[in-house]
Amino acid sequence: MSTDPKSREIDVETLVDDVMRWRPATIRVFLRRRLRCVGCPIGPFHTVADAAREHCVDAEGLLEELLAIPLSPPA
Repeated sequence: MSTDPKSREIDVETLVDDVMRWRPATIRVFLRRRLRCVGCPIGPFHTVADAAREHCVDAEGLLEELLAIPLSPPA
């Protein structure tokens, strides 16, 4: 994983697992919206758009909430 914060920007094509790893507080967003992405074996393959579509959630609204969570410092 890159330590360059620019390479850790998220959009609807970002993998769900990357979002939760880069911004751990987003886990609360997924849980509050009842998206079962946390611990899902498909998380490494699903994008934010995929997860939104699978759970009938507006992808742009979800992305807006996810972006409101700050990036965690690189490990």
